[in-house]
Amino acid sequence: MINYLAKKMIQDYQDTEKPAVRKAYGNLTSTVGIANNILLFVFKFVAGTLAHSVSITADAVNNLSDAGSSVISLLSFKLSSKPADEKHPFGHARYECIASMIVAVAILLLGFELIRTSFSKILHPEAIAFSWLSVVILLFSISVKLWMYSYNKKYGRLLKSSIMEATAADSISDVMATGAVLLSTLLSPLLHFNLDGYMGVVVAFFILMTGGGIIKSALDELLGQAPDESLVKQIQEKINSYDGVLGMHDLVIHDYGAHRTFASVHVEVDCREDILKSHDMIDNIERDFQENMGLEMVIHMDPIDIDDPLTNELRTLTAEVVREIDEDLSMHDFRIVPGETHTNMIFDVVVPFHIKMSNQQILDKLAQLIEERKGDHYYLVVTFDRAYTTHHKEEAA
Repeated sequence: MINYLAKKMIQDYQDTEKPAVRKAYGNLTSTVGIANNILLFVFKFVAGTLAHSVSITADAVNNLSDAGSSVISLLSFKLSSKPADEKHPFGHARYECIASMIVAVAILLLGFELIRTSFSKILHPEAIAFSWLSVVILLFSISVKLWMYSYNKKYGRLLKSSIMEATAADSISDVMATGAVLLSTLLSPLLHFNLDGYMGVVVAFFILMTGGGIIKSALDELLGQAPDESLVKQIQEKINSYDGVLGMHDLVIHDYGAHRTFASVHVEVDCREDILKSHDMIDNIERDFQENMGLEMVIHMDPIDIDDPLTNELRTLTAEVVREIDEDLSMHDFRIVPGETHTNMIFDVVVPFHIKMSNQQILDKLAQLIEERKGDHYYLVVTFDRAYTTHHKEEAA
């Protein structure tokens, strides 16, 4: 149905890269969500009141809260679609993360309140008036929430929308919660035991789990998480596909929300090549990323010497030694400065966060292994970098 409405109401509905199209999808799904949740609230509240069921009534209030969350979602799409300005040069897309956290806090508050009322119901149980109307309403609610989960998950991934992903998680949580309420409604009369309060606790558990998961996901986006490995690999393959590129390193990717990705990288070129030709290639690579991936790329050009036999020998040896210390270590920007008494070997070592050795321990081990193989007339001048991508082993010289 959402796809049908999109075709009828959204111009260029297939071009989801356009901010206007993305905003229109957000408005559409949020409006449908508001309507669905208000409808479910009315039906469940009536059913819960007639059946004297705290779990059905609580489930109804949960739907009312979901309607409020959809309103927040609607506002977040409006705010996040604002263009970049002088005070916010990276855009406003992270409004969605903030909106997701607001939704999560509302979900958590609802969960804690439900625990309180459920324990009260356990301590002071009341007879539940069984009604097939309640069963039908709960089954209808489950089907609606499964549909909401389906379209929010689909378009959340398509649009890279954290608020829609949060809504999808909330919807599937509601399915499990309403299923628990339905089970209570069916079993309580058969067992002659009021399960209402106990199922209320189960519903609260699902609600709290959902809220906690949404907060974690939103915090990860706000704090900055490692980029997707497929994106890192795609960037590496595109850069290395250009003739004249000898390697790359120090890739850093900043994600400021949907379609607001910025990156910087060092690209190695032959130092003997005409600098204007190399610079033109770098400009072409940056333009390629902007036009074909919508990614703002800044490239630093590193000229390296690949024609000196001693440099090549020591570069190969150093790379082997670095990997001997730990397979996840990598090396780049290698060069040498020969002298009468010793030769300086200057290079960078990339250290992933999971490696527990200190920089000094790595340096001492490097010096020991180099001395064992080449003698003591080589001095190491090492700069230690952090790996800001999980797929950090870049092809670099």
